Amino acid sequence: MTTNNRYKNIIAWFSENVPIAETELHYTDSFGLLVAVILSAQCTDKRVNMITPRLLADFPTPEAMAASSHEVIFEYIRSVSYPNNKAKHLVGMAKKLVSDFGGLMPDDVEKLQTLPGVGRKTANVILSIVFDKPAMAVDTHVFRISERLGLTTNSKNPLQTELELIKHIPAKLIPKAHHWLILHGRYVCVARKPKCDECGLKEWCREYSNR
Repeated sequence: MTTNNRYKNIIAWFSENVPIAETELHYTDSFGLLVAVILSAQCTDKRVNMITPRLLADFPTPEAMAASSHEVIFEYIRSVSYPNNKAKHLVGMAKKLVSDFGGLMPDDVEKLQTLPGVGRKTANVILSIVFDKPAMAVDTHVFRISERLGLTTNSKNPLQTELELIKHIPAKLIPKAHHWLILHGRYVCVARKPKCDECGLKEWCREYSNR
């Protein structure tokens, strides 16, 4: 099977069977989403969704969070992974949003990465969801699924995976494709024991065909 055929069939299956694919993080605006994504690193969306309502009720804007301290923010987020570092990142991010961008979310991947706690993956999430740009955020799920399915071959890092995916996926579908792959990795093609028997993609999956 050629790479193009594999992409074509997998995209067609997702389009028909998963027409709606969205982030499972709860948010009401771009700032709230950025806060949630920073908190979600190495932490479940379920846990983050338990924390953000109270946090964002008390600190709903970059200005409000910038005026706080990481010691205060820590008390709100202490049940997430690495709460001390994330508290510092959130306050630093808010301060830089205010000082460098007037409190407005930049729509550029390089500018977003100047914010504390924001790497390329997080920046691409914001570009994709908030600005509907063809940005492919590659987390552990996307990286794993892309290799298993055969969408990528021997990718060494998330950037290689990102560049390969955006080369083959139509730009208008990239924001949705990001969620297709994440959700498939989260619930079907799980890390330790993929549920191949209930997977609709096994006909085009490289790893399944090589068994």
